[in-house]
Amino acid sequence: MAPAERHIEEALYRSAVELIERRYPTGWGGAAAMRLAGKDNGKHDGSNGSEALIVTSVAIETPNAAASLCIEVGAMCEAMKLDRRVTHTICVVRDDEHAPFTVLSPCGICQERLRYWGDDVMCAVSDNNQGEHPLFVPLRDLQPHHWTQVYPLAELEHYER
Repeated sequence: MAPAERHIEEALYRSAVELIERRYPTGWGGAAAMRLAGKDNGKHDGSNGSEALIVTSVAIETPNAAASLCIEVGAMCEAMKLDRRVTHTICVVRDDEHAPFTVLSPCGICQERLRYWGDDVMCAVSDNNQGEHPLFVPLRDLQPHHWTQVYPLAELEHYER
């Protein structure tokens, strides 16, 4: 793996963990972090604020479980608002302030949501040996027989830049 890629993945992990520690100092905590491509999709020359950035989110807390949303949804909405492509995603949880942090693979619904940005979005996945260096795989590897394979990309709603 290229050092730049490892740097991105470690920055995402740190961003999620720091948000959990700040937002949930005690008890359960969960946060997502997503890397958004620069306005020029990675061909940044250093001007006009178009550099890549990391956005984070937590799950909405609601007394009605049917109204809840996944931890990642806020970061996806931020990507939509900023009109940026998601390049990497991670979801981290812990049971309480004494428990280790655990990476959760995107659920099926989040996988469907992430496909808007393409099947090459790099997703952190659950892995018992991950520690602070989670395993990232392309979204396409999570569902190798995804239904979108039978349609031309031009026919599917997707991010264009």
